[in-house]
Amino acid sequence: MTSPACTGPEAARQALDQIDAVREAVRRHPADLALATTAAEVREARKQGKIAALLALEGGHMIANDLSVLRSFAALGVRYMTLTHSVNDEWADSSGDKPVHNGLTDFGKDVVREMNRLGVIMDISHVSDKTFYDALETSKAPMIASHSSCRALCDHPRNMTDDMIKALAAKGGVIQINYYIAFLSQEFRNATQAHPEIQRQIDEEVKKLCEGKGKGEACQLIEGNRLVREAVAQGKLPRVGWEKIIEHIDHAVKLVGADHVGLGSDFDGSDVPYGMDDVTHLPQITEALLRKGYSESDIRKILGENTLRVMAEVERVSRELNAAKAN
Repeated sequence: MTSPACTGPEAARQALDQIDAVREAVRRHPADLALATTAAEVREARKQGKIAALLALEGGHMIANDLSVLRSFAALGVRYMTLTHSVNDEWADSSGDKPVHNGLTDFGKDVVREMNRLGVIMDISHVSDKTFYDALETSKAPMIASHSSCRALCDHPRNMTDDMIKALAAKGGVIQINYYIAFLSQEFRNATQAHPEIQRQIDEEVKKLCEGKGKGEACQLIEGNRLVREAVAQGKLPRVGWEKIIEHIDHAVKLVGADHVGLGSDFDGSDVPYGMDDVTHLPQITEALLRKGYSESDIRKILGENTLRVMAEVERVSRELNAAKAN
């Protein structure tokens, strides 16, 4: 992920730095890590007791409006990309910005087609509703929402409406539930909207703590999360428990079935609910779904099999498109 405020060649350069960092980590720790570029490689890494590292771009701004850059990233192993981040890029509207393109531009549709050909999964988290439907219509492969929750339970533009979830599933896609408390809890969202001064105070304090100290976005995320926790502890904002994650999973499953729901987390920088502080707490989700009567088969799908199915299908579509082009 690079800041959406960073665009053009600099965004591409920063993305390259991060790709290199992951590849170097894999090179230095071959006993523990494996770079996975296919669903089969993910499964093989698991068999060997390794962590499968997948490369992704959070924001299409990182391709610098250039399909050759997209092709280069794919050659380096990038296997999924959100079309936007939290603001519009030059060819797609974001859910976090005022619309200027009415969804995808013609170039944006070319990006979608090239992602299909390259075998790069379309990730529609962060995009506007219109961009979502444009991408869905253009893509020949299923898509994922890598970290989005259900708008029916928490009315936030980053979440998906029931109709969007149904449309995603109809094309074979998967919604992967986000753990960010502002996307999980309507009560929390209402409180932040009713008291914007709380967020302003947090933002000002983060600025004092991080600005001009060379600490960058990591400092802002860490300090911002800490200050939100303090506001909750002081009773200024409501406490959100991890059980909200189960509510969103269950809503989506009841809507489209267990074949189209997964886990998205967003541990890397969001305010997560109490009781789901890190990956060591993930077994609680399995236990909660078992208590609700979910079968072990459906739970395995939600825990990752669904996403691997999409990955394999995107690979198949890529092979077909390339074969057709060769002929």
